[in-house]
Amino acid sequence: MSEVIVAKGQPLPGDPEKKGWLFKWTNYLKGYQRRWFVLSNGLLSYYRNQAEMAHTCRGTISLLGALIHTADSCTFVISNGGTQTFHIRAHDEVERQSWVTALELAKAKAIRAQESDDDDDQINSGPVPQTEGESEDAGGIARELNARFHDLRTCSELVTRHGAALQRSLVDLEIPPSDTAKQVSERATLFRISCNAMMNACSEFMSAAATSSARMSRALQHEREQKMRLQEIVEQLARQHDSLEKTARSTPHAAGGNGSGPNNDTEDEEHEFFDAVEEGTSSGMEDKNSFVIKVPVNRKNKVKSGESSDESEAETELTETQQVIFVEDKERAESAMGGPEVAAVNLKDLNNKEMDIKIWPHVSQATDSMIEGKPRRTRVPDKPNYPLSLWSIMKNCIGKELSKIPIPVNFSEPLSMLQRLTEDYEYSYILDQAATFSDPAQQLAYVAAFTVSSYATTANRTTKPFNPLLGETYECDRMSDLGWRVISEQVSHHPPMVAQFCEGVSGWQCWQEFTMTSKFRGKYLQVIPLGGAYAYFPASGNKYSWRKVTTTVHNIIVGKLWVDNHGDMEIVGEAGPAAGYVAHLKYVPYGYFSKDTQRKVTGVVKDPNGVPRYVLQGHWDTRVEVAAVTSASADNTVCKTGKFTLAWERVPAPSDCDKWYNFTLLAAQLNEAESGVAPTDSRLRPDQRLMEEGLWDEANAEKLRLEEKQRAARRELEAAAEEAAARGSPPPPPRAPVWFTRQAAPGQPHLRHLYNNKYWECKQKQDWSACADIF
Repeated sequence: MSEVIVAKGQPLPGDPEKKGWLFKWTNYLKGYQRRWFVLSNGLLSYYRNQAEMAHTCRGTISLLGALIHTADSCTFVISNGGTQTFHIRAHDEVERQSWVTALELAKAKAIRAQESDDDDDQINSGPVPQTEGESEDAGGIARELNARFHDLRTCSELVTRHGAALQRSLVDLEIPPSDTAKQVSERATLFRISCNAMMNACSEFMSAAATSSARMSRALQHEREQKMRLQEIVEQLARQHDSLEKTARSTPHAAGGNGSGPNNDTEDEEHEFFDAVEEGTSSGMEDKNSFVIKVPVNRKNKVKSGESSDESEAETELTETQQVIFVEDKERAESAMGGPEVAAVNLKDLNNKEMDIKIWPHVSQATDSMIEGKPRRTRVPDKPNYPLSLWSIMKNCIGKELSKIPIPVNFSEPLSMLQRLTEDYEYSYILDQAATFSDPAQQLAYVAAFTVSSYATTANRTTKPFNPLLGETYECDRMSDLGWRVISEQVSHHPPMVAQFCEGVSGWQCWQEFTMTSKFRGKYLQVIPLGGAYAYFPASGNKYSWRKVTTTVHNIIVGKLWVDNHGDMEIVGEAGPAAGYVAHLKYVPYGYFSKDTQRKVTGVVKDPNGVPRYVLQGHWDTRVEVAAVTSASADNTVCKTGKFTLAWERVPAPSDCDKWYNFTLLAAQLNEAESGVAPTDSRLRPDQRLMEEGLWDEANAEKLRLEEKQRAARRELEAAAEEAAARGSPPPPPRAPVWFTRQAAPGQPHLRHLYNNKYWECKQKQDWSACADIF
């Protein structure tokens, strides 16, 4: 049973907005369980009992951008976009409505606070900062305090002047001797004493404020100077680090020697691999036909990301790993792949006439590709040379989410994230080939090769795609030349999420929900994808799922930007004959002193019994090869493989692509103008089009306009929600996706954005009445 321990410094739910006992869905074995819920500061947390509030939080979901809806009279569901979902049941309908109202109010409050932060970021950053430290100008803060001090001094003078006039009036009232005048005189004396005390207090406050203002001004100036010195130190260290990196790369070091560098953990792990091989084989790892993969041997306790600890209460077994050595069996190399003909199979050698499913060409081979009667373009305009330091933009954003950093178009590329995700299908012929295999293990091996190919374009693409606006869409219909078409939509803004669906004429479907979290720590920027991706082959019923690995951009401060993809990927067979099959891929992280070549990928496909069936090796920026395992068992740590066959090889980029954002041929065609698309299509986004045309100043201004328009629409929705809450009526529903529906997938309790099969029909009719005005 896993627990979420409250980290030191994490605020506990003090002064909660609402708390009480509710029932939460845990798993199919235990059903709904009684939990203590606390709503505070835009977060809904739960505990097993009230005593746990001091030390152990079982789960927390942020209401910022969360969807709240009622399932029945007592049940409601809270989801934050696919990564977390709470199914909660109240005792009765009154209690349910009370909680839903409190949650909606807390959500509106959190969004309002976020909007305030966004506005501050927009005001402080602007399109291009002009001076050092402008976004947090200590002098500006001191000037504002000085202005408020002058306002207080003016108020003090008014109180003193009016107080003196009032005292004179009261003295005049003391002249007529009468009981009434006597009472007035007594009360006037009391008022005079109070007024004098108030003026004395105001004077003391003004004196203290003057002293504090001067002291604070000096402290702020000191902090500004300290900040400038720290920035200089960080930049100097970054330059030294960059120089050390260049020296390390240019200095040869002995093979097998111990090296100290930024990747010591990986180095230790590689030594462990080599020691195991030396014990298990006589030839050692010097044999280029053998390699080692560390794979899990037990998956029973795997918990999907976003699930709370309750969902894993019944799972107690630990996942272990073992090192498996794969050695090529030359005698059985051909028979393992079905004979010499199949062993030598290559995409260019396939006889399509003898196959039931056509293998479609790569985009570079589709020479007859047309758009509206004209050949598709082969490049975009050259990138203008507008020198601007990325560090000057990012240095004030350390610790922030990437989606909340206002970055000018100078560091972007003229493609949206919707279009960038479409590039995953550049090598779709791998899926075409996978659809021809009846063996689930072989099919899964090629699906794994396809997932690797999607990272090929990241090797030299260090620019950032445009963040899509809420409701923005993108379609790419390449059925006629490449054999697939895709539709994508930005279905959520907080957190940002893209839903995408692609179908191939060769008999496969892919869809994904893409969202991410990011870590910016000064020298590097790390993007951690969330959400799942799926591949489905209707002919066999095989369905596979996976999650993408981490991408890190290095040298943010100084030096040439470069990208590394690293981590473990698990591709799981979920349905059909492939159910229970799993592929484990390891993207080896970059290491200065690693014995492996950089950007290396290794993997193994295992059947439901845990027996290795196929292995993969290659590099995520060039090629991947697969081989069948000819001799293996679940407990055997030495396995023999057949001959390796090329499953994917990257097509060389155009020779001059460095002048136009390092685009591939497909990337250059994604933003080409096309008639008949939805009015929300990324091709019609004005700031992106202006950037592609080289008008960057105009693009930055247009980008600010579009973002402000989106914020204004969100403020209107929040205001309507607050008015509805004040009246006690349900809040207006948020803008729902047009081409995707949030629902549970067959056999799964969690909600996903699934394609509703309406887009291409509406395009044929040119019925875009459901599309919002976002541009």
